[in-house]
Amino acid sequence: MSAKVAVLGAGVMGETLLSGLIRAGRRPEELLITERREERATELRERYGVDVVSNLDAAKQAETLVLVVKPQDMPDLLAEIAPAIQPSQTVISLAAGISTKFVESRLPEGVAVVRVMPNTPALVDEGMAAISRGAHCDESHLELAESLLAATGRVVRVPEKQQDAVTAISGSGPAYIFFVVESMIEAGVHMGLPRATATDLVVQTVVGSAKLLRETGEHPTVLRERVTSPGGTTAAAVRELEDHKVRAAFLSAIEAARNRSRDLAAE
Repeated sequence: MSAKVAVLGAGVMGETLLSGLIRAGRRPEELLITERREERATELRERYGVDVVSNLDAAKQAETLVLVVKPQDMPDLLAEIAPAIQPSQTVISLAAGISTKFVESRLPEGVAVVRVMPNTPALVDEGMAAISRGAHCDESHLELAESLLAATGRVVRVPEKQQDAVTAISGSGPAYIFFVVESMIEAGVHMGLPRATATDLVVQTVVGSAKLLRETGEHPTVLRERVTSPGGTTAAAVRELEDHKVRAAFLSAIEAARNRSRDLAAE
């Protein structure tokens, strides 16, 4: 068994992790990725210089396996690789709603499993990943997971019982931001701005606001109040948002995402 890391699944998130690891200094010969389609496999070999192998070969060769497949594909993947898994290996699962207990129950006794909820800003190295330990994890396994996921953004540890909430907040969160951005752009176009201009205005406003939140450490309420002059334009806009119960709608939407994460686990 080598110290190689294998990424099982060459979809968007799998390739994102692979490319992040290489940018972070991992050598291609230390990495494996799995892909069934030969055309896609050739593309990955040429782009990253890594070996593209079968799921079973990855399980035989790598010390650490990162499972990056859809939740509904996880049972078949685990059944495929289980015969080759050794207790000394570490398995890191990025499938939404799939518990460490589920993964452990389908692998040999004693395998360390770490559950991760990433998000798509990992594509630009600004991801947010939450990790949780399984029954057989120790500090070294969590540190290993952190070191891998830090290649594409920030990492936080949470108890596994909080993973459904994490999924609703940061896993699905980019979609909420994109929805708001889309709505603001459409408002700008409705008021006569060229679409390109409205897009530039909104995107930079979102980027700048996020940076302001991160770098000042101020509570968002404080920052919002600084922009909201009594009787001004912002106050008028915020009043409309409150009248339309936008805050309550966000709460309901995020609770719905959490509940769906629970449903996926049950299914």
